[in-house]
Amino acid sequence: MKTRRELLLSSYLGLGGIALADMTEDPMAPKPKHHLSRAKRCIFLFMEGGVSQMDTFEHKPALTKYAGKQMPRAERTSGEIATFSAAPNRIIPPVSPFRQHGQTGRWISGLMPELSSTVDDLAFVHGIKVDNNNHGPAVYHSLTGNQFPGSASIGAWVTYGLGSENRDLPGFIVMGDRRGATIGGAGVWGNGFLPAAYQGTLFRNGSTPIVDLHPRPESVAGQRQELDLLKWLNEKHSAERSHTGELDARIASFELAFRMQSRAPELVDLSGESEATKKLYGLDEEITEPFGRQCLLARRMVERGVRFVKVLHGAGGDRWDDHGNIGERIPIHCKEVDKPVAGLLKDLKSRGMLDDTLVVWASEMGRTPFDNNLTTDKPGRDHNQYGLAMWMAGGGVKAGATFGATDDFSVRAEGEEIPLRDVHATLLHLMGLDQNRLSYLHAGRYKKLTDIGGRVIREILV
Repeated sequence: MKTRRELLLSSYLGLGGIALADMTEDPMAPKPKHHLSRAKRCIFLFMEGGVSQMDTFEHKPALTKYAGKQMPRAERTSGEIATFSAAPNRIIPPVSPFRQHGQTGRWISGLMPELSSTVDDLAFVHGIKVDNNNHGPAVYHSLTGNQFPGSASIGAWVTYGLGSENRDLPGFIVMGDRRGATIGGAGVWGNGFLPAAYQGTLFRNGSTPIVDLHPRPESVAGQRQELDLLKWLNEKHSAERSHTGELDARIASFELAFRMQSRAPELVDLSGESEATKKLYGLDEEITEPFGRQCLLARRMVERGVRFVKVLHGAGGDRWDDHGNIGERIPIHCKEVDKPVAGLLKDLKSRGMLDDTLVVWASEMGRTPFDNNLTTDKPGRDHNQYGLAMWMAGGGVKAGATFGATDDFSVRAEGEEIPLRDVHATLLHLMGLDQNRLSYLHAGRYKKLTDIGGRVIREILV
C-alpha cells in the first residue's frame, strides 16, 4: 500500500508532487507583502487590566470641574456602563494634572513625564469600542479579534502572512510579566485555527528568559544525530497520515530550538549594551528595571529580524485594574512603564529603526470617569468598553496625528463609533497586509482577524 506521500508524488502529471512541495515548505520563510509598506516588524505593548485613559492620554477638564458630583447618565451605551452611570456615583478627577507637550501641544498626564517627550512621534486613536466589558473576553478581543477563546492572535496572523526574517529565532516572541500570566494565558498569543507553527514563543522575564537554553555537555554533533533520527521517525509517521500540522510544527520547533542554542544566548545577554542605553530603558532603577529589560530585549529581537514581539505588562494584583485606590495604584503602573517605553521609542529612532518598526500601545478597555462606591476615601474606576485609547508610532504612522475623540467625561466616542476591528485592519495595513486577503479556511468559513471587516484608519497614516 502506498503512503499518502507516495500517492501524491505519483499522481496525475506530478501535480501531487507540486502540492506536496507546497505542504512541506518552511512555514516561516519570508513571504511577499500584499502592498508596499514601511513597517517590516511590530512591537506590541499590551497593558493588561484596562488603562485609565483620563489619567494618561485624555485631558478632560470636566472631571475636575464636577469632581464628587453625580455623573450624567451615559448616552448611547448599554449594559454595565448605562446601569452604573445611572446609579448613585461620583465623578473622580484625574490623579495628576495634564500639561501640553511637543510641537503638537498634546495634553499628557503628569504620570507620564518621559513618554511626554516623545508625543510628536505618536498617533492616537480615541474612543475605541471593544465587544465586552469584562477582562477575559476583552483581552481575547484585543489580542485575537474575537472575544471567545480559540482564535488566532495578532502575532500569529502577521507571521502567517509575512513569515520571519530570522531562521534561528522564533518569528513571534512574547515577553511575559515576571509577576505571572496574563488573563487568557497562552490563548492570547496562540495560533488558534492557523497552523501550529505560527503560535508565539514565550520568553520569561529575568536573567534566564529561555529554559534549557545552553547545549547539553555532550557534543553538539551527537545532539544533531539524535535530532536527525527523531525527525526521520516523525516524518515517516507524518507521511502515512493526514492533518499532521501539529506534528510538523513540533518537528520544526525541535530544529528551531537546536539553532536557538547558538543564537539566543547572545540575544538575551545585555552585557554588550552601553550603560547609557541601559539607563535610557531604566535598568538602573528597581521599579523600571523589569519592564525596561523587556523593552530592551524587544529592540534586540526586532533588530535581529523577529517579525512580531508582544510585550506584556500587568498580572494578578498588579494589573491596571484599578477599581479602588487609583490615586496610589496608577502612579506605580505608569512609573513602571513610562521610562522603558519612552526609551524604546528613542532608541529605535536613534538607530534609524523606527521608520520600519511599528510600535503599538494597547490595553483591553478604558475606565469610567466615576465610582459607584460612595463610602470609600480611596475611590477607583470601573470598566469601560467604550473608552479605549491606543497609540501607534513608526512604520508608516503619521507622527502627531489624532483620530477620534471622546465626550467631555471620556465615556465614549463623540460621533461615529470606532470598533476595534478598525484598529486591527490599520495594523495589518501598516505591516503590508490586506485584511481581506489574509484569511484562512476553517470550519467551512474563511476566517480573518477583522471578522466582518474593518476600516483602515487612513487619518493616522503617512
